[in-house]
Amino acid sequence: MTLYGEKTPPADDRPTVQVTAVTWPDDGSEPVSTAAPGELDGGPRRPRRMRMLLAAGITGGVVAAAAGAGAWAYAGDVPRGTSVLGTELGGRSRADADRELRAELDRRAATLATPLKVTVDGRTAEINPADVGLAVDVPATVAAAAEADAHPVSRLVGSRTVEPVVTVDEGRLDDALRKVLGDQAHGMTMPAITYKGTTPKVVQPKPGLALNPQRSAEVVRAGWLAGAPVTVPLVETHPATTPEELDRMVGELAKPAVAAPVTVRTNKGQVTIPPTAIAKSLRFGADKSGKLTPSVDVKRLRAALGDKLAAIEVPPKDATMTISGGRPTAKEGRAGQQLDTAALGRDLLAVLPKADGREVTGELKPTPPQLTGEKLAGLGIKERVSTFTTRFTGGMASSRSQNIATIARKVDGTVVLPGKTFSLNGQTGERGYAQGYRDAPVILDGKLVPGVGGGTSQFTTTLFNATYYAGLEDVEHKPHSYWFDRYPAVIESTIFWPSLDFKFRNNTDYGVLIDTSYTSSTITVSIWSTKIYDSVKTEYGPRRNITTPKQIHLAPGPSCIETNGINGFTQDAFRVIKKGGAVVKREKFTWRYDAEPRYVCGPKSS
Repeated sequence: MTLYGEKTPPADDRPTVQVTAVTWPDDGSEPVSTAAPGELDGGPRRPRRMRMLLAAGITGGVVAAAAGAGAWAYAGDVPRGTSVLGTELGGRSRADADRELRAELDRRAATLATPLKVTVDGRTAEINPADVGLAVDVPATVAAAAEADAHPVSRLVGSRTVEPVVTVDEGRLDDALRKVLGDQAHGMTMPAITYKGTTPKVVQPKPGLALNPQRSAEVVRAGWLAGAPVTVPLVETHPATTPEELDRMVGELAKPAVAAPVTVRTNKGQVTIPPTAIAKSLRFGADKSGKLTPSVDVKRLRAALGDKLAAIEVPPKDATMTISGGRPTAKEGRAGQQLDTAALGRDLLAVLPKADGREVTGELKPTPPQLTGEKLAGLGIKERVSTFTTRFTGGMASSRSQNIATIARKVDGTVVLPGKTFSLNGQTGERGYAQGYRDAPVILDGKLVPGVGGGTSQFTTTLFNATYYAGLEDVEHKPHSYWFDRYPAVIESTIFWPSLDFKFRNNTDYGVLIDTSYTSSTITVSIWSTKIYDSVKTEYGPRRNITTPKQIHLAPGPSCIETNGINGFTQDAFRVIKKGGAVVKREKFTWRYDAEPRYVCGPKSS
C-alpha cells in the first residue's frame, strides 16, 4: 500500500550474489551443515571454499561502491565541506574557488569599505580600510583552503571553515593609529652613559607604553572582517638593558675607563691617551631594543688626540694637479702609515676596565692616498672652463692684500670630485693669527672695523664668480650687506668663520680643479675641467628701491674707519646657461643692499 506524501524507497542497487546448491564429495574436508533454517548450526558446516566465494562476492560490491564515493570526495583542489566567509569552495578547482571567493567579496564590497571604528587608549576614531591597505588576499586564502586538513571520512560527511588571509600595511596603520593616540603614548627611556668632562652621567632605563605595529595589525585584521569596533591595545615595553646592568656597566667600565691614561706603543714610538680623550671617544650606544653596547669611536679619539699622532704616523698625500705650460699635469701622491683603527678600538676597549696594565700595542699600517695619480688623470680635467679676476689696492705690503694671498694659496690646486660639495670654511679652517692672517677692515654690526682676516671676502667673491661662470651648482653664499663697486652687484659673496660659508657642488661628471694666482693688485681664480656649456652669462634687471646713506659720527680712534657712504638698492641678476645654441638653464639671483652710512670720525661741527 502506498501513502500519499511518502516517497517510494529507491530500488536496491547492491550487487546480487547467485547461490546454486551443489553436492561436494566427501573427501575428508569440512562437513556440510545439516541444520534447518533458523536452527543453530551445531552440525556439519559449509565447506570453507564456499564461504570464501560468498565473502569475495559481497566484498567486491562494497569496494566498488567505496571507489565511487572516494572519487566524489576527492574531486577538485579544495576539500569538500570547506567554506570561506560562508561561501562553499569545497570540490572546486583553485581557479573556480578564486572566482567564487572574489564574487563573494564583491557582494560584501560596501560592508568591507565601511570605515572601521577604532579605540586607542580611550580615544576613538574611524579609519578608512583602503587607507591602511586592508584587503583579503584571495590567492593566499584559496591556497589555505586547498591545504585544509580533511580526513577521508570528513571529506564525505564533515565540514570546516577557513579564515580568509587578510593583509594590512603595518606602517600606514601605525601612522593612522598614532594620530588617534596623539601624545598619550610614551616610548621607552633608553639607558645612556655620557661624560661631562671625565664624570659619567647616567640616564636610567624606563618602560614605555606605546603601540606595537604587529599587535595592532592582528586586532585590526580580525575586527575588520567581523565589522565590529576594534580596541587597539597599548603594549608596555622594557629596555633590554636593566637598571642593574646599567649600574654594573658604570662601575665596571665607565668609571675605571677614565681613571688613568692608556699608553699606545708602536715600533715608531708611543702615544699617551689622556682620560679626557678617552671620555670623548668611549661611546655607549643603545639599539632599538634598549640594549646598551660600549665602543670606542676612533674618529673622535683621533680628533681628541690632535697633533699627538703626528709623532708616530705619516699621513698619506693625495695626488695633485698643477698647470704647466697652459696644461694640467697630475703629480702622483704617496702612501702613509697610520694606526690600524679597527684593532686600536678593540684593544683599547679591552684595557679600559683595568686599573693596571693599561697599555695596548698599535700597528702602523700602510695607508694609500684617497686620490691616486691614475684616478686624477682620468677625471677629465683638461681645459680652462672659466676664469674671474678682481682688483685691490695697497700692493702686497698691505695686511688686506696679504690675507687675500694667504687664502688663495690655501685653496690653490684643490680638486673637487664629481658630485662632491666644496666648502671654503672646510678647506681653510679657522682664519686667525695662528694661520697667518692679519688685521684688516671687516664689516661688523654694519660698519667697517679692524678684524683678523679682512680681505678674504674679496677672494670669496672671486671664487664664487669663477664657479658661477663655470655653470657649477651654487649651494651656499651670501652677498655683502653693502655694495662695493669692486664687485659685480648681486653676484658676489662674503665669508666669516664659522657662521658664514661659501659652498658649491660639482654637478658634472668630471673633476674640477681650482687654480688661483695673484699679483700686487689682482686676484684670479680659474676653473679647469671639461667644458660642458657653450656660454654662461649674466643678465641684470634694473635697480629699484633706491635708498640714500645717512651720516653717522663716531668717536675718533684706531677702531674708527671713515666711509663715503653708498646707496642701497635691490636688483635681480639672471644666470643664463646655453648649450647647443639653446638656453638650458636660467637662474634668478636677487639681493637687497642696505645704504652704507657715511661714517665720520669725530663729533658734529657746531
